[in-house]
This record gives sequence, C-alpha cells and structure tokens, in this order.
Amino acid sequence: MKTYTFFVAEEEEGIRIDKYSQILDLELSRSYLQKLIKDNCVLANGKEIKANYKLNVKDTITVNLPDPEPLDIKAENIPLDIVYEDDAFVIINKPKDMVVHPSAGHTSGTLVNALLYHCRDNLSGINGVLRPGIVHRIDKDTTGVLVVCKSDIAHIKIAEQLKEHSITRKYNAIVYHNMKEDKGIIDAPIGRHPIDRKKMAINSRNGKRAVTHYQVLDPLNHKYNHIECQLETGRTHQIRVHLSSINHPLVGDTVYGPSKDPFNINGQALHARVLGFIHPIKNEYMEFETPLPSYFEELLDKLR
Repeated sequence: MKTYTFFVAEEEEGIRIDKYSQILDLELSRSYLQKLIKDNCVLANGKEIKANYKLNVKDTITVNLPDPEPLDIKAENIPLDIVYEDDAFVIINKPKDMVVHPSAGHTSGTLVNALLYHCRDNLSGINGVLRPGIVHRIDKDTTGVLVVCKSDIAHIKIAEQLKEHSITRKYNAIVYHNMKEDKGIIDAPIGRHPIDRKKMAINSRNGKRAVTHYQVLDPLNHKYNHIECQLETGRTHQIRVHLSSINHPLVGDTVYGPSKDPFNINGQALHARVLGFIHPIKNEYMEFETPLPSYFEELLDKLR
C-alpha cells in the first residue's frame, strides 16, 4: 500500500474532495476515487469522510492506495512494424489506434501484448508487469517511433537521457488556423486539469515545466498549417495542450480542439517522426526516422 499526504491551501477551500486537484494528479478514475472514499482509504485529518466532503484550509488529506491487483497480460501475435532491433532495445513504428500498455479493463491488443510475443522474456522489468520494456509512450491515436528496452541497463540509461531532456524527439502535426510566425517556443507548465481529470491543462500552480519548439513546414491553404514540433520536455499530451493554448489545436483532436473532426481521421493528426539518443551499450548517438503514415499524407494532399 502507498500513502500520500496533502495539505489544503487557502485557494482550495470549499472544493469537494472528489474534485481535489492534488488527488486527481494521482491519475485515479473518478469511480475509483469514490470507491477509495467509500472504503475509508481517503481521510481528512485522520477521520473518515464522504465524497461530498468540502475541503477546509489546513486540512491534512491522506490517501491510502491499495497495491494493484496483477493483471493477466497475455502475449499476442500482433504484427509489429520494427524499424531497428538489437540486444538492448527495439524501435517500433506504432500504428494509429494502438494503446501502448494494458490497463484495467483493457488487457489485450496493446503494444505490450505484441511485445511479449515478439520479445518473449527479453524485456526490461523496471516498470513492472503492466509496462515491460516501456520507457516512454505516445497516445493511442498518435503514430510513430517508440523505443522499447530489452534489458534493465538499457532502460535505466535511456530513462536518464529522457530525464535530462537530451533525447531528440520531433513530431509532425497538422494544426488549425494560419500561423503568423514561422517558428516559436511554447514554455508553459502542464498539469492535470482542475476539473476534468481525463485532460491536461496549462497549470501554473501544480503543473511541471513544459517546453515545445515548433516551426512551420508548409502553410498549406493558410487555414491549416503543417508543422514540426520538437520536445524539450515530455509531459502528458504536451504538444496537444501547448498548441491548443495558442489557438492552434491539432486537426482531429476533439479533446483539446473542436468537438467535431471535419475530416474524420479518428484522432489527432500527430506523428512521432524522429527519435534520437545515445546507445546505452555502444555509447554512440543513433537516430531513427519513420515516414508519415498514409492518412497523414492524404490529409496533406487534401489541404494543399
């Protein structure tokens, strides 16, 4: 069991416990949080509370998270687009509509299921049974390059490069509206949305620093722009949140952009094109690039 302790700030007074942003930052589902409260795993000043409890200044909130029940993750013979592979890692070109790792209620059809079949027991175990080999992830509807580690040593060394922001990560995106500047930098902290826990948001109070560099590759028809984004940091939904914050949401992103997708591409037009890092064993820089997927190319042709 893990225990988390939070102290309520003055500006948080009066907020319901099940909407408390510091608890929501633990990435719990609303239903699971309510179950925790019902099971007396969430306490205020050491006392049991109900889901409608409203926070008071200087409250001490304690959350006791039970150890997760292990899921039965099975190897599945799902074809993988392998860009490169050696004894340390494998580089995957992830397709659209594929979840990276399993979660409760979603235990099949993921990249991890496919990796368990392809790599057998040769995956790092640092991130546990649900995320073997997974150092970083990209959204279900984002395509492109992803590294998966086969050994713990490789995992540790690549994870260190991610932490130091020394890994090269370039994405192609198609965004709404004409960009007046050919390039720019978005430096704005990202954290959990204060109300909708499924979303991220620019959050100056609880967010972590996030930096995205962007440049226009093709102005298209000036109603949409094809751009490249290079990540300096790697927060959840970083590119999607940052571009939406400057009024250039990604085409197809119905979470951070318009609620209807005019082109029916089923997810944001975002492709992880380039990934570069120091090889964890050979100690030399390697860079991998994946081509734009067909749906992306077809949309570009339509908008030119």
